[in-house]
This record gives sequence, structure tokens and C-alpha cells, in this order.
Amino acid sequence: MSLLDWLAAAPPDVAVAIDRGHVAAARLDWRTGRPVVAAEAIEALPAGAVTPALAALNMPDTGAVGAVVARVLGQLGGRPSRVALVVPDPVVKVSLIRLEKVPQRVADLREIVRWQVKKSSPFPVEQAVLSISPGEASADGGREFVVALAREDVIRQYEQACAMARAHAGLVDVATFGVVGSLLAGGAPSSDWLVVHVAESFTTVAVMRGDRLIFFRTRSDDSEGSLGDLIHQTAMYYEDRLQGTGFSHVWLAGAEALTAEVQRDLEARLSMRVEAVPAGHLAPLVGVLAREGKAA
Repeated sequence: MSLLDWLAAAPPDVAVAIDRGHVAAARLDWRTGRPVVAAEAIEALPAGAVTPALAALNMPDTGAVGAVVARVLGQLGGRPSRVALVVPDPVVKVSLIRLEKVPQRVADLREIVRWQVKKSSPFPVEQAVLSISPGEASADGGREFVVALAREDVIRQYEQACAMARAHAGLVDVATFGVVGSLLAGGAPSSDWLVVHVAESFTTVAVMRGDRLIFFRTRSDDSEGSLGDLIHQTAMYYEDRLQGTGFSHVWLAGAEALTAEVQRDLEARLSMRVEAVPAGHLAPLVGVLAREGKAA
């Protein structure tokens, strides 16, 4: 579910995440076939250095962010020339689009999807980068697709911050996609499961059916409504529109300082155990690296 595909033969072993208040990085090793964080670093960003947004530039001073990226990468040991880049969810519009008939040619598929997202895009799709991933298939031959749309100049800012640290970001992924990837690396349940990702600048809920995404919604921290409202709306939509029969697992991701109270609230609202995603705030980094490492 990456926004931009990695073009080199070997996947990176370092990922960088940039959010409103910090830059984080991790290096991954594989031990007995499982991903393990070998090194990690995090540093706060100055106030106002990054404002995650879909339809506006996010960094007034890319160089200032790049300097923090350079320091964080330097703490991992060595200086990676290639990294996977994780951007905050509000930077990307994620949609689920169903097609009754799927064209055979990839070019035709992209053209149909572009026409579909054009109607709801807050900016011209000609200025966008677009990712299309297969979702649920139906017995009648139709298929749902997970579509990620972002302004190209916004993504370039995040890439440039890495480039200023002499690290080429050839792959760009969305933070919650990374969280889901970290859980899939451990084996996906065949049933329905819920992921709640609480970050500095957003909260996202994602519903998975086995290894397929069937629902995705992000709420920026400046949006109206509470997390409780978001969970309630998600549960109602899941039951009414997605033929949901209940979640086998509920996973909560984010830094412990952000999730401690949220976990108790979710357990009370959903009347079931809520499990913490392994690696906490590093889960988006682990997920993108684990997925690319497996794909290589």
C-alpha cells in the first residue's frame, strides 16, 4: 500500500517518519525470519516546522526539517544513502473505490480511478501522486481498490527533507499503512480486526478483513468531534454497511504517552480487550520495512 514504489532491487533497512512534532528513524534487522529493531532515534521538531495537511504545503522551511532528519539518521550508526519515508496520515487522502468490472490494462485502471477520485479531490488530480492497491474481490467479478492520493509538491517537501540529509527516499508510505504492515508481518487474522492509530497530529481507524483493508478514516487533531465519536461512527458503519459481525482483535498504536488513557476508553466502549501494537510509536517504521523486506 505504498504511495510511491521502491525502484531499486534491494529494499532499504532504514525508515524515517516525519510528523508535526518530531522526526523518528529506525534500522531493521531480520533474525530467524522476523523483523527486529536494531537501532532507533527520535528528535523533537521546532513548533510550526511541520503542519500535516492535504491541500497545503506542510513545511515553511524544509531545510530546518532536513537538519533534524540528518541528526536523527546520524544517531543510528552509519549514514544510510537510501531510506523508506513515512508521512503522517493527514497528508494523504485514502479512499476505497469499487469497480464492477476491472480493466485488464493497468493504464486503463489508473485512468478510471483518476476519474473517480477527481470528483472528491480538494486539488487537481493532475498535481497528485496516486497509488492503487487491490482490496476485497467479490464473487461477481468486481473488486474494491485502496486508493491513496496526495499533492505531489507536498510529498516532495518530505522527500527533500531527507535529501538534505543525503538520504534518498525512494519509497513513501502512510503512517497507518505502516502500522497495519507491522501487524500483518506477524500473521493476519482471517476474521475482521480494528486498528486505532493515535499520533501527534491525527487519529486514524482502519478496519481489516483478513489482510484486506475495508475501512479507513483519519481525523486531524484540529477536527471537530472526539475519538469516541469516531469509534462510534466506525462501529455503526461497520455493522450497517460492511456486514460486520464483530472484531476478533482491536489493536492500538502510538506513543505510550498518547495511548494510555485511550486504551482504557476503547476497552470500555467496545467491551473487549484492546492490545497495544508492538514497537509502539515505531510501528509505522517497522511495518514499511518489514513489508519491503519480505517482498524482496
